[in-house]
Amino acid sequence: MRNILVRGVAAGAIALLSLTACSSERSGGDATATSGSTEAAKGFPANSLIGVALPAKTSENWVLAGDLFTNGLKDAGFQSDVQYAGSSTTVADQQAQISAMTTKGAKVIVIGATDAAQLSTQVEAAKQAGATIIAYDRLIKNTQGVDYYVAYDNFKVGELQGQALLDGMAKKKAKGPYTIELFSGSSDDNNSAVFFDGAMSVLKPKIDSGDVVVGSGQTDIKQTATDGWKAENAQRRMDSLLTSTYGSKTLDGVLSPNDTLARAIITSVKGAGKPLPIVTGQDSEVESVKSIVAGEQYSTINKDTRNLVAQTIQMVKDLQAGKTPEVNDTKSYNNGVKVVPSFLLPPMIVTKDNVVEAYANDPNLAPLTK
Repeated sequence: MRNILVRGVAAGAIALLSLTACSSERSGGDATATSGSTEAAKGFPANSLIGVALPAKTSENWVLAGDLFTNGLKDAGFQSDVQYAGSSTTVADQQAQISAMTTKGAKVIVIGATDAAQLSTQVEAAKQAGATIIAYDRLIKNTQGVDYYVAYDNFKVGELQGQALLDGMAKKKAKGPYTIELFSGSSDDNNSAVFFDGAMSVLKPKIDSGDVVVGSGQTDIKQTATDGWKAENAQRRMDSLLTSTYGSKTLDGVLSPNDTLARAIITSVKGAGKPLPIVTGQDSEVESVKSIVAGEQYSTINKDTRNLVAQTIQMVKDLQAGKTPEVNDTKSYNNGVKVVPSFLLPPMIVTKDNVVEAYANDPNLAPLTK
């Protein structure tokens, strides 16, 4: 794995926006700005322990989130216990960490799930012990114990990626049909299917009409998954696809769910001596922003981690003060047993055309766009 570059921590308030949400895991209905539907918080001492359980450090944004939570919770007067799972392929570390936070008496536990379907026992035990549970970025499945969900609108992320792929290919080649390949994230990450479904809602009509062709024929998410979100797994699959399918055929585009995998895909194509296709991404990682400016990776998604962490900490502060945290969607995110009150932030597509504007207020990324 490459060295992870961490963008600096920056303070600042965020705009609270009402969004419309729609995804495969959603129960339907428009998003409505409202207060949360769970029981009103009773409040707790200002210096209480807040637990934050994050997955393995597989991307810059997870590293940044840990730093932001550590500093932000301290600045807000809380004690914090911020932990990372030790491996991206096992949930055991995170299960143990959540249990330990519960034992220590954490009043709120924020969880970026390693495996969204394998935390119900720990979440329910924490809830019974009196903790409030906030699912961060990834919805936790099949438990009544989750109180709130805070994330960017991940189905919208997929829609933006699918449209960027189509737009980029059309700019490069005026007429189709266009030949593409599809990549998705790790199967143990609930968001992987949401991103993929969002993208396919845009791409499938074009595939069905014949305007877009998946060269390998691999269109099922089980075929396109990238175990552990690991770059080496994406590069290995891309190597195989180029060998098996693209001897003389031209590859026009690749749907990549994030920046780490996008760069691995580009590395594979370069290694094979093939022309670079249009490649999507997500997360605004430093090396991918550089790649977009250089004209290699076509797009990324700006989901500013500073805003997501700030919104989560605001929820914690509201709970401490005995207030019910604000949410803007109480209808859409069904985890299998309940609809979880959610606060969704709006993602932004970034290409070379708007890269300067997109990162104008990010002191670490703005210099890369000049």
